[in-house]
Amino acid sequence: MDVHAIPQEGNRTLGQHRKAIYAKDASGRMVIVPSRGSEMEEIVTLQAVARMDHFAQAARRLAANGLTSPLEYWMWEKRMDVALLSQVTGIWQWRIRRHFRPAVFARLSPRLLWRYAEALGLNLNELTTLP
Repeated sequence: MDVHAIPQEGNRTLGQHRKAIYAKDASGRMVIVPSRGSEMEEIVTLQAVARMDHFAQAARRLAANGLTSPLEYWMWEKRMDVALLSQVTGIWQWRIRRHFRPAVFARLSPRLLWRYAEALGLNLNELTTLP
């Protein structure tokens, strides 16, 4: 992409921040150019956030009815999916999905709960309850 083709439309999801994009200058060298983002990026980001919020609210209803554990709600609320939570905690994905079962979640050790809480930026009490 050419230096002059870098989008500068503005992206409210970036706030007042800018991001770095690599582009070719007039002499053909790759340089870093600051960008305020594009409208397309903003639309895609807002759609992704809305989808995560939808999943979080669905998981909250299921957890309130005892059909899933609070872990699933907090995962979506903190904008993670099973794959990302697995990477952050070092716990296999199949185990995380198993921990979504309320009976299994209730028997988790404090050490394992602490790993989840730390990854999600919560304390143990928050992790085991719904807001």
